[in-house]
Amino acid sequence: MRYPGPERATAVQALKAAGAAMLAWALAAFWIESPMALMAPWTALVLVDSTVYRSLRAGAQQLGVISIGTVWASVAMYLTHGSTLPAMAVSLPPLMLLAGYRRLGVHGIYGATTALFVIAYGAYQPWQVGHRLLETLIGALIGLSVNACVLPPVRLAGVRAGLHALAVSCGDLLQGISDGLRHPWDPDQADAWEGAARRLHRSVQAVGRARHLAAESTRLNPGRRMRRGHRTPHPPPWLDRQWEDVVHHLTALTHTQSGIAARSHALSPPTETFTHDYAALAHDLSCLCADQAELIARHGEGGDEQQERAVASWKRYEQLSGKVHDQKDRAATAVSGGLLISIRQVLIALAPERAEG
Repeated sequence: MRYPGPERATAVQALKAAGAAMLAWALAAFWIESPMALMAPWTALVLVDSTVYRSLRAGAQQLGVISIGTVWASVAMYLTHGSTLPAMAVSLPPLMLLAGYRRLGVHGIYGATTALFVIAYGAYQPWQVGHRLLETLIGALIGLSVNACVLPPVRLAGVRAGLHALAVSCGDLLQGISDGLRHPWDPDQADAWEGAARRLHRSVQAVGRARHLAAESTRLNPGRRMRRGHRTPHPPPWLDRQWEDVVHHLTALTHTQSGIAARSHALSPPTETFTHDYAALAHDLSCLCADQAELIARHGEGGDEQQERAVASWKRYEQLSGKVHDQKDRAATAVSGGLLISIRQVLIALAPERAEG
């Protein structure tokens, strides 16, 4: 209620849909005096979609599907002399096949439901069919007009919110790993880390969907010009790839840790000294994630503190990599090298300029 965000946008769309349905009902019931004014508010309700472009596309699809359902059901009623069950048997099978057509999406089913209304009410006379089509047209025009002219949705905040949440989650996972490695850890804990890393892939996909929706929301949208002065720029697309790389390498890192904890393939755990130093490096990377999450949220550039943390993280990594061969157990040395490779890839994704340096 106090700050703008996706919840407020959802509430606005819900109120717009309700208002459009009420207006469509009023016009259909009182202006054209339709005997069954259901189609107008139903169509208006559905067409107040998440973007103006989707409303336009859905409007064309729904008009076509409802028209087909209305005409088909009317013909079926004529052929069966107004008998309800035979008319359903004639009309519903082909209309349900039409509902499965992929390009119609969720609107394909409206042909069959419209046919049910026509058959159930026995409204199949030519003038009644005309009323159904006119009601649908009124509902479509009102739904499209309300969605395009009353606070048209411009979905620009979802990408930034998704990237911020992803950065915070990666930082939390790295901090959890850091805290866990400072004490004896077991297979259950390692499996929990791996599970958390795998779940981060859903967040990566959510960012991709949010970016697609943001681009779509500006198409054919008058609100794009009206809100241009208040719009903050999108996070650049390379940030999506950066965090996708971070999640990919975190998954590999936690998978290795899970294997170490389970002693699979005769993996020997690193020495306690190496593990504690590795935990300190994981903590540094967690702080880097928190820094970048803050930058994403406030639309800012990296400051001196963030640069210093990146330099310190690379320095700690170099020190740790120099200690790998100090371990007497060759199997432990190999495992330590694998862990270092994974965390180095995470570090490169978070601070690539230091890797190049």
